[in-house]
Amino acid sequence: RPTATRRVGSAAAAAQAAAGEPYNILPIHDLLAEHPSLRFPEVRAAAAALRAVGGLRPPPYSQWRADQDLMDWLGAFFGFQRDNVRNQREHLVLLLANAQMRLSSADFSDTLEPRIARSLRRKLLRNYTSWCGFLGRRPNVYVPDADPRADLLFAGLHLLVWGEAANLRFVPECICYIYHHMALELHRILEGYIDTTTGQPANPAVHGENAFLARVVTPIYGVIRSEVESSRNGTAPHAAWRNYDDINEYFWRRDVFDRLGWPMEQSRQFFRTPPEHGRVRKTGFVEVRSFWNIYRSFDRLWVMLVLYLQAAAIVAWDGETWPWQNLRGNQHREAQVRVLTVFITWAALRFLQSLLDIGTQLRRAFRDGRMLAVRMVLKAIVAAAWVVAFAVLYKGIWSQRDSDRGWSRGTDSRIMKFLYAAAAFLIPEVLATVLFIIPWVRNALEKTNWKICYALTWWFQSRSFVGRGLREGTFDNVKYSIFWVLLLAVKFAFSYFLQIRPLVKPTKEIYRLSKVTYAWHEFFGQSNRFAVFILWLPVVLIYLMDIQIWYAIFSSMAGAFVGLFAHLGEIRDMKQLRLRFQFFASAMSFNIMPEEQHVNERTFLPNRLRNFWQRLQLRYGFSRSFRKIESNQVEARRFALIWNEIITKFREEDIVSDLEVELLELPPELWNVRVIRWPCFLLCNELSLALGQAKEVQGPDRRLWTKICKNDYRRCAVIEVYDSTKYMLLEIIKERTEEHGIVTQLFREFDESMNLDKFTVEYKMSVLQNVHAKLVALLSLLLKPNKDITKIVNALQTLYDVVIRDFQAEKRSMEQLRNEGLAQSRPTSLLFVDTVVLPDEENATFYKQVRRMHTILTSRDSMVNVPKNLEARRRIAFFSNSLFMNIPRATQVEKMMAFSVLTPYYNEEVLYNKDQLYKERMKMGYQYYTI
Repeated sequence: RPTATRRVGSAAAAAQAAAGEPYNILPIHDLLAEHPSLRFPEVRAAAAALRAVGGLRPPPYSQWRADQDLMDWLGAFFGFQRDNVRNQREHLVLLLANAQMRLSSADFSDTLEPRIARSLRRKLLRNYTSWCGFLGRRPNVYVPDADPRADLLFAGLHLLVWGEAANLRFVPECICYIYHHMALELHRILEGYIDTTTGQPANPAVHGENAFLARVVTPIYGVIRSEVESSRNGTAPHAAWRNYDDINEYFWRRDVFDRLGWPMEQSRQFFRTPPEHGRVRKTGFVEVRSFWNIYRSFDRLWVMLVLYLQAAAIVAWDGETWPWQNLRGNQHREAQVRVLTVFITWAALRFLQSLLDIGTQLRRAFRDGRMLAVRMVLKAIVAAAWVVAFAVLYKGIWSQRDSDRGWSRGTDSRIMKFLYAAAAFLIPEVLATVLFIIPWVRNALEKTNWKICYALTWWFQSRSFVGRGLREGTFDNVKYSIFWVLLLAVKFAFSYFLQIRPLVKPTKEIYRLSKVTYAWHEFFGQSNRFAVFILWLPVVLIYLMDIQIWYAIFSSMAGAFVGLFAHLGEIRDMKQLRLRFQFFASAMSFNIMPEEQHVNERTFLPNRLRNFWQRLQLRYGFSRSFRKIESNQVEARRFALIWNEIITKFREEDIVSDLEVELLELPPELWNVRVIRWPCFLLCNELSLALGQAKEVQGPDRRLWTKICKNDYRRCAVIEVYDSTKYMLLEIIKERTEEHGIVTQLFREFDESMNLDKFTVEYKMSVLQNVHAKLVALLSLLLKPNKDITKIVNALQTLYDVVIRDFQAEKRSMEQLRNEGLAQSRPTSLLFVDTVVLPDEENATFYKQVRRMHTILTSRDSMVNVPKNLEARRRIAFFSNSLFMNIPRATQVEKMMAFSVLTPYYNEEVLYNKDQLYKERMKMGYQYYTI
């Protein structure tokens, strides 16, 4: 009994402690807490899966409680910190819940689907699996089929290693090395291995409280810190110290397991820090800076330019107009043979490249192994052999020609031998071109870990773990090739016809000069070659450098085409904004709002074509569904919410004024307005133009209304002013009064006339200007700070008189007006006296709408300078353009991929930091102007 009581007490204490346990996002320790995230069944399912600890051996180094889960079990066995276990538990639950939400079926929402745990484990260990394959090792992750708990254990172990690794996260293959050994220890624990030395169940080599931090992370972190200190804040030579990449490359070697072992001993060479003798030096590429790097870094470009210059000079020497005319027929056989000298030059340039590789990578050859040095030497030997072979074959062609005293079958045979050698020489280049056009073949060769594939690619490149298989797609390669083919075609055509060919004739004339007496000293008196050199030197320099000009021209043109097809920057000014604003709600609904779709729906070609067609309809308003929106539509309300939030943020940042806010915002649905209430800056001058059209157009209602409806903003302005005027007049006049009934009957007659298309017949359109003026006068009185009821009543009476006496086409007597409810039945006093009741000043909504009406009625300019602030205009243009850009369709938030952002920087670059702003000697005035 006492034991049971103590157990209950300890459980209650544990529950009480769990209730006060801190958390980041999810209170997993207390699933009964009132937290929005715990309402999702996927979160509860993931948390329940982590509590499946039944059958696991209790950790021998800490007290085990029944309320602990798999992450606590891993932390107790491998010595992880308690806060790290808590953080990674939330991390793992978030990843599992997010993956469960993206399932197409909701049948597994209450329990964790086994394939979710398996998929997450494979995704987390993808780099580790690739690293093991690169080093020829088998991964130490042994998961039986249909065992989600094992998947969670191995995935959780990786997250715990990553979460406590600190700066080791920038050395990912080091984490792979650590995880490789710890995963093997986890496998032995799960399988119940017995330690042969102790006869006890197997335990991790690193165990105990905070053992992972003290015995694994801290020693490696000390190495990184010592390397940073030896860099002298980046001023030391880059070859004298190791950065994160250099330390990471140490774990790409196959012998790293023999060099470090497990558990890692600090006496190993890896842990020796500067300035200790025998420490591990820089393992990767160390650049040897020299002038020749200009050639070595862009060797393909230089080879192409040199070879074309040589070939173009040879072809242009015969003086024909077109280059192919100099290579056609037997009469130009000498030019054809001389063109073959480009292969000798090509081989010589390859030899130069091999020598530069040896000179710049000699240190790397000593550290990466002998095979790299062997490859560099063999490349130099092969390049030199090709130079000799081409020179001998070329010499043989001319020797045979001289012996035969002409071009015979023997010389043709010699030419064919040269061409066979050139074909063999070009095989690597052709293979590289094919692999460039078909990148997936090269990606497969680089990603595979087969030794035969490594042997085939050894000649061309060094084996590297990072960057394997990173090639653009075929379509991108085709676009890239088209760009360079067009650029080089224009550049070479320009160079041939305007640079090289015009120099041939003066060069020949200089060569034919003889017995020339110079007034100055002659440096080369026996030949005119120096004069030819001086003639060609500036042209050759321009030829080599003008490719940068052509690249700038073509890249700007390509960028313009890309922006044009991507529809970047289409809305550049307020005029474009006015034209496109009516499509903004549909554009936002199409691009930003999630569409109804299945979770695992793939983007097939029909779906892309459908999206393309819908985007085209939206951009140009082809479809009726993308033309106009009304105020009662859901997408209009959504857009108004987002647009008004943007304008509110502008006001908070003080880049727009209060007046500009009223001109820019989309008002809510008020006063029974039947159309969407566009921002005032879009409706400016529209009502004045509509009044002018009503005065000019002579014809039926349909003709006038069709002319007004050609501009949607004008149509909305007319309807909004009419509905707002009706609501406002009925609002400021007391209900259940005779005046209220008169105004109601008057608007009822207006509605009937418009429904019967007789408005232009029954009323004078020329009087609308007068009605407009009287209405503006009434609104002006309502907007004054000190409102005079007498003047407001007089304005209402004047407006009534104009409408009743002047506006109607057919004059009606007072008796007729009384019978129709448009005049007082017993005129004991003037109209609207003692019936006008204005809303209180606290009713900001009413007076805000009155100001909007007044703005629409009185605006005469186009308001192209709203807003005035350039930053506000830039942001509006950016938001507007983003709605019409070719961006992926948005999906539901629950179906989006989860991601983590790791920012290693703790101090961003600012103009003035906090220390400068909060110095005591700084006065408030200086801080104010500084900010």
